[in-house]
Amino acid sequence: MTAKSPVPLPSVASEQIVIAQTGYVEDPDILGQIRDGFQNFVDSGQMWALILGFVLGYWFSGIRRG
Repeated sequence: MTAKSPVPLPSVASEQIVIAQTGYVEDPDILGQIRDGFQNFVDSGQMWALILGFVLGYWFSGIRRG
């Protein structure tokens, strides 16, 4: 016995996928955005948290292995 879906599902063949593109780029300087994001990552102290997390994780995994 098969379970019946309470909502009828449309067939894939009858559906169409519509992709809209605005064509407007607010800031085309991709490398500048990456640089600013990385600088914010370092300035906020998240870099130190990442390094400390890797060190503690490696140390903890070494303890668990015996």
